[in-house]
Parts: sequence; structure tokens; C-alpha cells
Amino acid sequence: MKNTILINVGAFLLVAMLEILSVWSIKEKFDSQYNFYKWQLNFAIFIMVIIWINHFILIPFFLDKKRYVLYGILLIGSIFFGSYLKGYTDGYGTFKSFFFFIYTTGTGMAAFFLRRSILMQRENSEKDKLQRDMELNYLKEQVNPHFLFNSLNSIYALSRQQSPETPDVVMQLSELMRYQLESSKKDTVLLREELEFIENYLLLEEKRLSKRCTIEFLIEGDLLHLRIAPMLLIPFVENGVKHGAQSTNEQSTIDISISIKNTSLHFCVINSKPSMLTESKRKGMGLENVKRRLNLLYPNSHVLEMDDKEKVYRINLSIDLKDSIQNTGND
Repeated sequence: MKNTILINVGAFLLVAMLEILSVWSIKEKFDSQYNFYKWQLNFAIFIMVIIWINHFILIPFFLDKKRYVLYGILLIGSIFFGSYLKGYTDGYGTFKSFFFFIYTTGTGMAAFFLRRSILMQRENSEKDKLQRDMELNYLKEQVNPHFLFNSLNSIYALSRQQSPETPDVVMQLSELMRYQLESSKKDTVLLREELEFIENYLLLEEKRLSKRCTIEFLIEGDLLHLRIAPMLLIPFVENGVKHGAQSTNEQSTIDISISIKNTSLHFCVINSKPSMLTESKRKGMGLENVKRRLNLLYPNSHVLEMDDKEKVYRINLSIDLKDSIQNTGND
């Protein structure tokens, strides 16, 4: 309310000033300076009254409700009525006042719609940001139970094998979960830390899968203090383990390579497919989740390719992390 009052008082003063300046060169034709200023202020009052009627009554109650014909009739009627009153009280001429008020009201409407458009764009931008943040938080929270579920399955498999490494694996999982919980509170983490997390996860899986799966993990390039959204890459790795080594007793392979060139990250996961593959939906919750996060976090700076061949499944992901160079404000 305070802003509305200030804006309209400012608009009135601006209109009054413009009216005075527009006929400043002929002010000598008036009997006195008092009559000159009175005449111009009278014009400014008429103009602003018509504009206020339009802005506070006609637009919200008729134009915004899509009653366009009635709005047009009432707008022209209010302008004509104002022109009639002006001509009747000052003898200025009804039709002359009418065309003058048409011009001034149109200018006022243009300013009003421009301001409203800016406010609506700002409001929509804030709504989009709020919706985006809410969806990102939801997607991030989904990763946690999904990863925990898969990890507990790994420990369960080791315990059934009565493996002596089970206690060590439990401690290793504890460290993984610690990082996961800490990183979930951040928008970005160091790429180096995220890759260390993936490496530790692969070590855990390698113990469980014993000798029937060969896992290769290769990193090339300088990390350059780059940052990335937490838990963004792990779903691809989990997917390779789940649909490759976990789904068969055959010998299997998982090759993961990461290369960094300048600020560009290339992430590739290739896993072998068992000869007898049961029907399953390849794109589970994990992959659909991470695809959505990529679209939200890196909308114009990532390329994701999924290639499902007869014997191997390949995922190639490229992300430009130039906007994610280390910044302490992100933690």
C-alpha cells in the first residue's frame, strides 16, 4: 500500500510538471502566475483521475476478467465524461479535451502495463526459482534412500556368504554414508571429493562381487578445483553395477573413465551385459532422477548419451563446469 501511494503521488507530480513545462512558453498569456499554475494543476488532476479510474477500477474488474468490450466502452465513456466536465467547467472544449485525454490516458496505460509486466516477470521468475529449488531438493533427497538401499543389499550379500570382510565393509559403508549426509547439505562439492566417493563405493562393490567382476576406474586431467552437484554421478555407476555384475554369475566388467579438459568433464561408464538378460526397465528411478537433475542444474551445458548394445551398455556424459570453479560461498 505504501509503495502504491508513493508511486501514484510521484506520477501525479510528474504529470503536473510535464503539463506546466508543456505550455511554459505561453504562460504570459495568462492573467497571473497563479492562474497559470492553477490551470495546469487542474489539467493534471483530470488526467490522473481518469488514469486512476482506469487502473484501479476498469482494468482489475473488467480488462483482467477478459470483458474486453465492456472495458472499452467504459474507458471511452470515462474519458468522454471527464472531457465533458473539463469543457463545462473551464470552457476548454469537450472534443478538444477528449482527444487530449485519449493521448494522456494512453501514455499512462503504457506506463502501467510496462510496470505490471516487469512485476509479473519478476514474480514468475521467483516462482520458477522456488519451484526449481523445491524439485532439486526433492530429487536430491530421493538419491539418499536409493543409494542406501543398494549399499545395504551389498552388505546383505556379503553376510550371507559369511565373508570375514563384512565388518570392514560396514565401516566403509559408514564412511560413505557420512560423506553422503554431509554433501546433501551443499549445493556443490569439490569434484575431487565426489570422485573419491565413487572410488570408495567401487572398492566396496569389488569386495562383494569377488573375482567375477573386473572394475576399472581411471581419471585423467587436472581437476582444477572444479565443483559439481553432489551425488550426481553415482546413479550411473550404481546402474552399471546393478544391471551388469549383479544380474549375473558370469564374468563381467565395469569400466569407468573420467577425463577433464579445462573446465569440461567427460564421464563414461561401460558395463558388460549378461548373455541371458531378464526383462527389466533399464531406466529406473536412479537414471530418471539424475536426468532431471542435469536438466535443472546444467540446462545448456551438458550432453547425456545412453547406448544400449547387445553386449555392453554405455553412458557418456559431458558437463561444462566453468561456472562451478571453487567458490567458498557455495558451501
